[in-house]
Amino acid sequence: MATRKKPATKQARKKPAAKTPKAGKDDLLRFYREMLKIRRFEEKAGQMYGQGLIGGFCHLYIGQEAVVVGVQDCLEEGDAVITTYRDHGHALATGMDPKVVMAELTGRRDGISKGKGGSMHMFQTDKGFYGGHGIVGASVPIGTGIAFALKYNKTRNICVTYFGDGAANQGQVFEAFNMARLWELPVIFIIENNRYAMGTSVNRSTGSRELWKRGASFNIPGKRVEGMNVLEVREAAAEAVKYVRSGKGPLLLEMCTYRFRGHSMSDPALYRSKEEVQHMKAEHDPIDQVKRLLLDKKMATEDGLKEIAKEVKDEITAAAEFATTSPEPDAEELYRDIYADEVQA
Repeated sequence: MATRKKPATKQARKKPAAKTPKAGKDDLLRFYREMLKIRRFEEKAGQMYGQGLIGGFCHLYIGQEAVVVGVQDCLEEGDAVITTYRDHGHALATGMDPKVVMAELTGRRDGISKGKGGSMHMFQTDKGFYGGHGIVGASVPIGTGIAFALKYNKTRNICVTYFGDGAANQGQVFEAFNMARLWELPVIFIIENNRYAMGTSVNRSTGSRELWKRGASFNIPGKRVEGMNVLEVREAAAEAVKYVRSGKGPLLLEMCTYRFRGHSMSDPALYRSKEEVQHMKAEHDPIDQVKRLLLDKKMATEDGLKEIAKEVKDEITAAAEFATTSPEPDAEELYRDIYADEVQA
């Protein structure tokens, strides 16, 4: 009796390995230095906060460095950047002097906002940096307005507008999306999704967790990006910049990132496990990823990277010294920048 052949079983297809975007030695060394500078600056700021040298609120950017460094690498002179209260890393990435940023944290006269803005309100418009804003979601309509001005004045520049996963649920965000699309404004909306907003997991606070689709109902294209990898960030940002600068209107990027510290210096971050944080540090640290790539491809030596680390440490030490020896603001400073001295007709 003839036996029936069993149909051949299909072999499971292997998922192709993710390709690492290409980058040269100079790019990787620059990314390593810039991310390490932000990391060491934030660590020093945390230390100084514990010593009572920094008051008020203080939100650190440790762990999220790849996002701002990768995006900033794609911008040109005249482009604008605006962000939330977690703004030290963005300020440094735009080229602001660590000394004046740290002096602002300590409330000194030589701070970038003359000691009156503190941690959440850094500004330096000649660097294209428009803050630093303490109100959740406020950066989005303001950034949309900056983009309107750039288009109105017939420039080719764009505005990069950062906000967090918590702010993504704010009503003003969607109003800004609508206007940006209607007027085809040159703005890239970047959601830095670090999973926890102020302390509540995005899985518990958000009905739709695909934040990159938030602009879909306004016909704003979006993309999800691995925000812990600076090369993937830069690749996605370069595509976004090209799209927006060509006059096609706004675009949304969701950067999946992670902060290693609490929401602010007063947050013990008890809403997540130590194991989770340790896993992210061990497997996804953006600085370690670049360091491994440099060493594996023999683009740098351990001694060479140690020399960079020493230079960065010395720069941040000098910034801290400057910030603690800069004079306190004069009492009269309380009354400056309150009203316009002259109203233009």
